[in-house]
Amino acid sequence: MNLKGAKVGQQYIIKQILTSDDELDAFLFSLGCYSGQPITVISHLKGGCVVAIKDGRYNIDNLLAQSIII
Repeated sequence: MNLKGAKVGQQYIIKQILTSDDELDAFLFSLGCYSGQPITVISHLKGGCVVAIKDGRYNIDNLLAQSIII
């Protein structure tokens, strides 16, 4: 399942990041978004969702949310 199907307020563990862009992978890693890390969906928006990773909250678009496998 990816983040688009995640329930709001429930914590998940990231299993895999499916991107073909090395820069995007590096950016996500710098945010703390990588395999084995917990992630929580705060809310679903029309264009994406708001997630909590470690101590930060981030707004990610639908394409990126679909590439984060939980």
